[in-house]
Amino acid sequence: MESTITYSESTQEFLDFLKLEKDYSTYSLDLLEEGKSRYLADLKLNFKNSFESDYLSKKEIALLGVALAVNATNRILREFFADNARQEGASPEEIAEAVACSSLLSANNVFYRFRHFVNKEKYNEIPARIKMNIMGRPVTGKEFFELISLAVSAVNGCEMCVKSHEASLIELGAKEERIFEAVRLGAVITSLSKVVY
Repeated sequence: MESTITYSESTQEFLDFLKLEKDYSTYSLDLLEEGKSRYLADLKLNFKNSFESDYLSKKEIALLGVALAVNATNRILREFFADNARQEGASPEEIAEAVACSSLLSANNVFYRFRHFVNKEKYNEIPARIKMNIMGRPVTGKEFFELISLAVSAVNGCEMCVKSHEASLIELGAKEERIFEAVRLGAVITSLSKVVY
């Protein structure tokens, strides 16, 4: 369905930042524009602020963005962050690893969330039989792989995985501010996925 709403200059500027076509529209954006929602300004600011960090490099932000956009099954944001990652010097192997990490953690989050929710010893005794070889020698390094794993797990709501990856990151020497910013990026990308898709 084609939009009959004319987007504000501010919204159009945001869509340009995301490198979207002039005629791009979503039903969610239409509803926000129609209601003259002030939230659009917040969403734009939250997203743009995600690119400024004292604890994450631009390349790391882009790779986290790839993983989180894949997790959200958001084609537009996936393409945006993959392009951004390439511009920041990420290799095809690093981008592929961000995708792989997101997919693997989605499986782990379902599995370990089930174990945690049910809390039955029998299920803890049965082998998971989920291959995780990629975790052994990550292309992006152990610490960053753990950071992606934590951000995806936080978005997917797996308490057991979040606690495990956060503890690993602290043990690997990651600053709590770095962890916090990765999770904040997850929150912002998840919120944007509800409007831009």
